[in-house]
Amino acid sequence: MKQTLTLDLNYIRQWAEYRAPFMTGKFNTLNLMTALQPIYSLAHKRVVGHEALVRIQDQGGVPVSPAILFDQERSATEVIHLDRLCRFIHLHNYRLINTPINWLFLNVSPVTISSGRKAYGAYFNELLKFHDFPPHRIVIEIVENPIVENGLLMETVAFFKELGCLIAIDDFGAGHSNFDRIWSLQPDIVKLDRSFLSFLVQADRNPEIRQILSGIVTLLHQAGALVLMEGVETRDQAMIAIESDVDFVQGFFFGRPFTNLKQPPPAFNGFNGLLADFKSESHSSEKKFRQRIRTYRTLFERAVSMFKAGSAMDTACRDLLSTIDVVRCYCIDTEGIQIGQTLVTAKYDAMRDKRFKPLEDAKSADWFRRHYLRRAIYHPDQIQVTRPYLSIAGAHMCVTLSMKFTCPDGDCILCCDLKF
Repeated sequence: MKQTLTLDLNYIRQWAEYRAPFMTGKFNTLNLMTALQPIYSLAHKRVVGHEALVRIQDQGGVPVSPAILFDQERSATEVIHLDRLCRFIHLHNYRLINTPINWLFLNVSPVTISSGRKAYGAYFNELLKFHDFPPHRIVIEIVENPIVENGLLMETVAFFKELGCLIAIDDFGAGHSNFDRIWSLQPDIVKLDRSFLSFLVQADRNPEIRQILSGIVTLLHQAGALVLMEGVETRDQAMIAIESDVDFVQGFFFGRPFTNLKQPPPAFNGFNGLLADFKSESHSSEKKFRQRIRTYRTLFERAVSMFKAGSAMDTACRDLLSTIDVVRCYCIDTEGIQIGQTLVTAKYDAMRDKRFKPLEDAKSADWFRRHYLRRAIYHPDQIQVTRPYLSIAGAHMCVTLSMKFTCPDGDCILCCDLKF
């Protein structure tokens, strides 16, 4: 292959072959073709974009593994030539698909980020103009890689954003990814790496892992990024993706990559069933949760009534502390400061983890940051019930019941932790 430092549009066009109405690429003795994999919005229940992938054949038309292209050591010139050629044929071919508003996801190699425009000349802006393709329909997928300096990465992201493209961080959750780059790059979309499939598999059996996945998605949302779960291959994994509140899904379960661009396969039509099952499971889970809490609500209200009548805390909470799931009861003032010591059940006291002994004495602790306390303060005389969360008092998952009320000594909030 001819080596050059000017891999501009005119040069790259020489390696594209027009096979009406689509285009292929020629790289050494290999033929490159566009494959598209659909990306779905869970909320919209339809395709919102496609990721462009390359499929390879030898001179005899026999399929060749992509590893022949991407897993071999190549010079920077070869890598950038290949990268630009793939984008050239993908853009041409996607224009011919009847999707006038959907996104096209394009991968950009780390080598291109490191030395693309400066060493080999401008390309992408000219490519968009040549194909008359609007930049707002392009999602640039950037793989996090330790060889890419942060300054070069920031510069590349700024370049594509200035063109009007969206930015996606690909393979988030792989070995080199971190939240620090999410804050600095501010991508529009984060694609969770296939390594998260191990979370999905375990989540089939472990609800706590489902909560971890949901927490990661929430953190990415708070950083201002939409979240795409890729590699979804089974119905169970699709349900977990729905539960974790990701925005987009991609994978064999929803649609395999296709090369017959003249006749794309039918769109996935199972969203109504998936979402109906999710709603049914959510309603059932909520019903079970409320039923489990109901007994404790009754005992909690009785304790509050005794408090209001002037009973001491240990007397008011005696019945609560005798039940199987209750761990502790404690009082907090309206500034969030704990009043007195925590009352702990005899069963939990016998099972305390000594490693967390420094956290046991909570007298005068300030709990104002806790959501259950603020909710109780803002809604007096109403029981507030949290979802399960990690309690610092014993490093275990718990649910807290709380209520603000007025007793003879003034306003206070009674709290009761249940082990879940």
